[in-house]
Amino acid sequence: MSKKIFSGVQPTGNLHLGNYLGAIKNFVNLDNDKENECIFCVVDLHAITVNQDPKKLRDNIRETLATFIASGIDPKKSIIFNQSKVSAHSEAAWILSCVARMGWLNRMTQFKEKAGKDKEKASVGLYSYPVLMAADILLYDTTHVPVGDDQKQHLELCRDIAQKFNNDFKVGNFFHVPEPLIKKEFSRIMSLKDGTKKMSKSELSDLSRINLKDNKEEIVNKIKKAKTDSLPLPTSVVELEKRPEAKNLIGIYASLLNSNSEKIVKEFSGKNFSDFKESLSQVLVEKINPISNEIKKLLNEKKYLDAILLEGSEKADEKASKKLKKIQEIVGF
Repeated sequence: MSKKIFSGVQPTGNLHLGNYLGAIKNFVNLDNDKENECIFCVVDLHAITVNQDPKKLRDNIRETLATFIASGIDPKKSIIFNQSKVSAHSEAAWILSCVARMGWLNRMTQFKEKAGKDKEKASVGLYSYPVLMAADILLYDTTHVPVGDDQKQHLELCRDIAQKFNNDFKVGNFFHVPEPLIKKEFSRIMSLKDGTKKMSKSELSDLSRINLKDNKEEIVNKIKKAKTDSLPLPTSVVELEKRPEAKNLIGIYASLLNSNSEKIVKEFSGKNFSDFKESLSQVLVEKINPISNEIKKLLNEKKYLDAILLEGSEKADEKASKKLKKIQEIVGF
């Protein structure tokens, strides 16, 4: 059965290995499946929930698109666009915010984490952006959404909003209630300096992450300096639970090879980390270096990137506007 898939990535710039293995690599697999109808969105409206430098934001939008293409997503097969160019997203978000309940939004743990202790100073957008995310998804009759652990709760909210709208206005299954696509294998990539923290561009040390624009030498150096413990590699996956750095590096290796941690542990059981790191570096260079080179090449072709975004936004607008018109009719506009 064919799937209608929607997913978005914030244009934060400097995407890293965690973004690739946790999301983009999966997008490529979904894009390659001829049965799927995929829409990939650069969610620039979500990005402005916190302060942005306008010039950097424009550059980051192009860089996110370049990363999609360099990783293997085909803009001729799938729709790729930036959210702000399709006004239906903002309009639908307002209508859906009148359907969503305050109690639902108050339970969103990601807002509490991002806002921190001083949530009174957080933007309203940061609080309500899960409703915009629901609009993003529901405008395209999406059947499946690839989600990581940090977005599961937001997709549940989207499902609740869809069901409440359908029930409130007695419109059957007008909004399709989307299903999550959750990767069963390793997808949460941790810092190379601390296996208990998620890999992030906000971490001060650049040695904590493999950036998708890193060259061969930078990749090899970062893996060489990646934190490990003093023991040899484990003999069973059970041991990994108490060894976060070993678990992370083995998980990265397994993800890159489309394998699993159990097979990798068996292959390197009892060996020194130096041997393992050498193999991991080789695989990373083989997989990431071509992407890095292609991103850098594409970033010099701004007109080409802008043309793809324009074409994608026109295709997305055609679909989203039709759905929005029906939504407006249902609510009485």
